[in-house]
Amino acid sequence: MRGHSNTSCHCSCMVMQILFHTVQVLSQAEHRAGYCAFYEECGRNPSLEGALIPPIVPCRNYSRARELTGEHYRKLKEVCSHGKKVQLISNKRTIVSLNILTLSKALLVRCPSCAENFAHLHCINTCSPNQSQTVKVTKVMNVTHLGKTREVVVEYQAYLATSFADGAFQSCQNVRIPATGGFAIATMCGRYGAKLCTPQRWYDFQGDTSNGLAPLDIDFRLIKPGEVEGVPEGVIPYKGRALKCNETTPSGGQVCSCQDCKESCPVLPPPPLPPGPFRLLGTDGFLVISIILFCLLIFSFLFFLLVSCLKGKDQNCNDVSQRVIHPAEVSCADRNSMAAQAFLSSVFQKWGTFMVLLVSAVVVLGFGTGLMFIELTTDPVELWSAPNSRARQEKDFHDKHFGPFFRTNQLILTAPGRKGHIYDSLLFGTQNFSGLVSKDLVIEMLLLQKKIQVNVTEDLNRTASLKDVCFAPLNPNNSALTDCAVNSLPQYFQNSLDNINAKRVLGDIRLLFCAFSSSPLSFKDITDLGLSCMADYGAPVFPFLAVGGYRGECDEYTNAEAFILTFSLNNYPRTNVKYNVALQWEKEFLKIVQDYQSNPTTNFTFAYMAERSLEDEINRTTAEDIPIFMISYAVIFVYIAVALGEYSSWRRILVDSKFLVGLGGILVVACSVLASMGFYSWIGIPSSLVILQVVPFLVLAVGADNIFIFVLEYQRDVRKPGEEREQQIGRVLGNVAPSMLLCSLSESVCFFLGALSTMPAVKTFALYAALAVLMDFVLQMTAFVALLSLDARRQDNNRCELLCCVTVATQKSNQPNEGFLLPLMRKYYAPVLLNRYMRFIVMLVFLFMFSASLYLMFNVTVGLDQELAMPKGSYMLDYFQYLYKYLEVGVPVYFVTKRGFNFTTEEGMNAVCSSVGCDQFSMIQKIQYAANHPEQSYIGISANSWVDDFIDWLNPGSRCCRLYSFGPNHILYSYDSGEIIGETFQKSDSSPQRFPKEIHRTRDAAFLPMRAASRFMAYHTPLTNSQEFTAALLRARELAYDITQGMLKINGTSPDFEVFPYTVTNVFYEQYLTIVPEGLFNISLCLLPTFVVCCLLLGLDLRSGLLNLITIIMITVDTVGFMTLWGIHYNAVALINLVTVSAVGISVEFVSHMTRSFALSIKPTHVERAKEATANMGSAVFAGVAMTNLPGILVLAFAKAQLIQIFFFRLNLVITLLGMAHGLIFLPVVLSYFGKCFCQQ
Repeated sequence: MRGHSNTSCHCSCMVMQILFHTVQVLSQAEHRAGYCAFYEECGRNPSLEGALIPPIVPCRNYSRARELTGEHYRKLKEVCSHGKKVQLISNKRTIVSLNILTLSKALLVRCPSCAENFAHLHCINTCSPNQSQTVKVTKVMNVTHLGKTREVVVEYQAYLATSFADGAFQSCQNVRIPATGGFAIATMCGRYGAKLCTPQRWYDFQGDTSNGLAPLDIDFRLIKPGEVEGVPEGVIPYKGRALKCNETTPSGGQVCSCQDCKESCPVLPPPPLPPGPFRLLGTDGFLVISIILFCLLIFSFLFFLLVSCLKGKDQNCNDVSQRVIHPAEVSCADRNSMAAQAFLSSVFQKWGTFMVLLVSAVVVLGFGTGLMFIELTTDPVELWSAPNSRARQEKDFHDKHFGPFFRTNQLILTAPGRKGHIYDSLLFGTQNFSGLVSKDLVIEMLLLQKKIQVNVTEDLNRTASLKDVCFAPLNPNNSALTDCAVNSLPQYFQNSLDNINAKRVLGDIRLLFCAFSSSPLSFKDITDLGLSCMADYGAPVFPFLAVGGYRGECDEYTNAEAFILTFSLNNYPRTNVKYNVALQWEKEFLKIVQDYQSNPTTNFTFAYMAERSLEDEINRTTAEDIPIFMISYAVIFVYIAVALGEYSSWRRILVDSKFLVGLGGILVVACSVLASMGFYSWIGIPSSLVILQVVPFLVLAVGADNIFIFVLEYQRDVRKPGEEREQQIGRVLGNVAPSMLLCSLSESVCFFLGALSTMPAVKTFALYAALAVLMDFVLQMTAFVALLSLDARRQDNNRCELLCCVTVATQKSNQPNEGFLLPLMRKYYAPVLLNRYMRFIVMLVFLFMFSASLYLMFNVTVGLDQELAMPKGSYMLDYFQYLYKYLEVGVPVYFVTKRGFNFTTEEGMNAVCSSVGCDQFSMIQKIQYAANHPEQSYIGISANSWVDDFIDWLNPGSRCCRLYSFGPNHILYSYDSGEIIGETFQKSDSSPQRFPKEIHRTRDAAFLPMRAASRFMAYHTPLTNSQEFTAALLRARELAYDITQGMLKINGTSPDFEVFPYTVTNVFYEQYLTIVPEGLFNISLCLLPTFVVCCLLLGLDLRSGLLNLITIIMITVDTVGFMTLWGIHYNAVALINLVTVSAVGISVEFVSHMTRSFALSIKPTHVERAKEATANMGSAVFAGVAMTNLPGILVLAFAKAQLIQIFFFRLNLVITLLGMAHGLIFLPVVLSYFGKCFCQQ
């Protein structure tokens, strides 16, 4: 005994675990050195019923202390291990009874100095030779024990100096329970919990028989130095020195770990701050770079103008010395360009004379039959996470070894109209309570919970209920309804209306709630109810999972503004029969909740979701927005049909209209899409809803341009004398088909290269789009040419379009029909645009826009918030709003270890655990250090550790039975986040063996194998947007890498051992770690074939190809810049639009036709050639691309899906307008300055 040499007296006063209700009988006792007040056992405390352990109480016996030796002394030292021999008269029965102290000591054993301080106090009270000087017996009763009636002690006072009491309390204040992450003191301070616990309250709870462990009442009196009032004469308060938590113990115990003792923590440098914004010259670095770039571009342009004009050019800086030259002087590039044009023209001229409608139909039908095997991918994981991606492999590994993360069905309930209360409690002081925390609302929530729990579904010809699919961690086989994991506030009452309505609550549920929220691990509270705080399924419900929206410090749960009701279901593979059962149960769950919400008597305002809700809402809005797409296609069709007509006379309107030609163009697009989908269905590549929505729109935009170019060129052409209609069509086709081939081939090659993307949705989209564009071109060159030939024959015969038997007398004019757009652009637009001063202004404006967009591009937001996937008015939008507002903890994050780490060695366990003797930089300690800086690590609650649980289980100080026998083996169970984490261990009959951490057990030995996998669960901080989810993933991976490097240094660790973080959302947000470089790669892949094809089809014209490429790059950069201005985030959906629409689709259509038209013009000067290209091809591009896309895009503004509104309406509108501006304004000006010269022979 500390401070007492060789004597000791035993009175079986078991402390913290030795207490309960008593009868008051005062007795006078003397207080002298060397005397005991009681000793030995005299039977049960007759006043206690329902204690967790037998309430054995000591005999009242004032006598001299006697020496204790032999076996009794050895057993005493197991509990009161203070090193020296003691004097005590006792017997085996009284010494064994003191072992009950170990039940409470087990909670503190992680910190030896704390556990020793705790045990030392109670050993002083029961074993000190001067016991009568520190205690005063206040209540005794007569008890007949073993046929003899004797006085027993049922209450006494213990006097302690505050120096010892405060020191002991401080040494235990931060000791944690690994399985929960909470403080051990919270379970040992009754209703006060960790926050309100004080030394006096801590000791009071230990001495209160209502805690279920104490066999008698102890009134602890904490005496300040010099205080004499209230201290009986002869009483000397115990003044021993309490060990600090960072001190070793006299019995050889090590200092407490950092997790349990702040004083033991190493001095760590603060974590590095996240990198700040890029800065140059004291301001935004990207802004400085953009300004410098703009100045350089302007200076270079001005320098070019100056040099060009000094070389003797006219006012437009065009060479005035143009002359007719000899053929031998024609450059190689010019000869190649003319040869390529002549070759392609001859090829397509011959092609155009064949009628191949039947052949085209057979080919389309052949491919289309593959649609019988089409598979639609709706699983978001399959859509956005590549099978070989790191997050996907980690998910597969986790699901293989631990099963998929359970399905969550949740309600967040509030009562905003109710006033709060201030509750003045003698126990807690003044407490603020929100209006939500009231008895009637808890009862109403319980009734709703029970209604949902008994939800029965009819599926697969059988009746299924919650117990068939629920997550039941403690009884996964043959689960009952009460085994299902349901987290809610009524679980503090075991979902019992009787417990809530019990009279002993005195009508004030708030007091009970406060007690539960402070001590969720208590098996018996200290109110009159004596209820357990554990849920009915056997696990604790932590307050941060039951309530939300509390203000102030993290555990002021009485301020909660929301109840959280969560039903967890097993997550079965989609091929499992029970998957459909779970879906059906969730469907009924949603129906019950929606009916409850529509009930006018409901007192809650709430939001809700089921695991199936995201996919359901996406599919619902897709189906609802199909009419919008149909209307969009119809608008485009009507425009094409009307705009292609010639309309030379009102009498010939029905003859000159092109309704059937427009319909034929639409059918060509539809057939190309069907052929593409059928082909890929044949070979087993699944489709998706994105493909069904976007590919037809894209192909229609691309195909309509080709249709306009071809039809307008035919209408503007005059048939030569003696030329047949088919020959004319073939000749016209020979003129324009190379341009159509240039665009279609560029787009198709680009899309095929886009299939190199790692994102499944982008990859499959690129494959479907590439083949669809290619098929569209082939069908246009065959089927559409045939349709146009048939329509031309009808028109030549003056037959009405829809009434072929009806003819009109008015003959067709022999003059070419230029329409109104070509003369307008030739006479007004082109001259104004290519005016000397206007060209200079255009260059300045577009160079400024490019530089500004480059700056904005570096500030674009990366990510896709999940609420954007929901349609407007969806109940999921309310749920996300409630989730971000009220939940105070984020998603769980598991740190998973792979096979290859040896847990059986002391060194191996020390590298993982966090209790006494563990490495200061073990796995759990590193996670704890990260949790100390949640604003940077995004770890809100440190990890649970089954290794620490296992060590505690092995600890000889823990007598709680956790070993269950099944045949020849033993199964170790340990609760860790609701899962069984133990292994099967062989039974051993050998003598006591040495275990890791130098822990001994007799007879039964447990050995940890080289586990295939293990996991340790922590919690993220609340994450509210994709940027935070992405940052949390990155920080968790950095932390896991650091942990891995540390554990690889342990002897016996496999070189390929790894620790990785797993969160259920990782597969969705991993793409944003690499989407910027991947986007640059994909766009570059698209730009390269565009440049190459342009150069090849123009006869190795590098200059035209380069100008074409530069303009497309500018369109792409400007698009991203405007995305920043309009709040469009950069993500996979945006990348699809940028690659398919901006960098390839629309841009190529706007730019490549114009570039080729300029390159093949034979006008003498750059400006005249630019004017010709702008008027002739620009009018066709404007009518065919801009005016085809804009009406269809504007219709999409009425879609319900936010994704369609943002990424298909806004983004496509931006791309179309920018493409039109660059193709019809900037490109003609650039060509007039830098375009290729053409030497006329």
